[in-house]
Amino acid sequence: MTGGQPPNIFTTLARHRRLFRRWLRFAGALMPGGVLPRADTELVILRVAHNSGSEYEWRHHERLGAAAGLESEEIERVRSGPTAGDWSPRQRLLLRAADELHAERTISDSLWEELRPLYSDRELIELCMLVGHYEMVAMTLNALAVQPDPLRSGPPSRVARLLRRAGRARR
Repeated sequence: MTGGQPPNIFTTLARHRRLFRRWLRFAGALMPGGVLPRADTELVILRVAHNSGSEYEWRHHERLGAAAGLESEEIERVRSGPTAGDWSPRQRLLLRAADELHAERTISDSLWEELRPLYSDRELIELCMLVGHYEMVAMTLNALAVQPDPLRSGPPSRVARLLRRAGRARR
C-alpha cells in the first residue's frame, strides 16, 4: 500500500528482527486473521488511532478501512466517536468499547451487558486484544516518531483489493 516500498513500521521494527517476527505473527492473528468482521476491526483500529494520537496508524488504517468497506464519511466520523451520526448499534458498541478500554483500561459491567448478546466469547476476547495491541503499536510508533508512509497513487494494491472483497463478502 506504499507504492512498492515496505511500510515504515516494518522497516523500523525489523531493526529488532527476533521481536519483529514474533510480533508479525501475533498482529496477523488479529488483523487480517481475526474472527471479527474486517470492517468492524478497522473501525476499532481507527478509533484507537484517534484516541492515541497516532497519525501513522490513522493514515494506514484509513486506507485499509476503505478497502474493508467503510465509507469515507464513516471513517472521518470515527474521530467524533460513538455518539456522532448514524452508527449502527453494533458500531456504536464497538466504538464505546474502544473508548472505555482507552480511558479506563477495562470495560464497564453495563457495556459488557450490551456487548454479550451480540458477540461470542472469542469475538469479545479479540476485541480487547485488538484495542490493546493497537494502543501498543500507536505508542511505539509515536515514541519512535515513525513517519506516515507516502500515499500510493494508481490502482489499489493486491492487499487492498483482497480486503475490499472480504469486506463486501461479510456484509
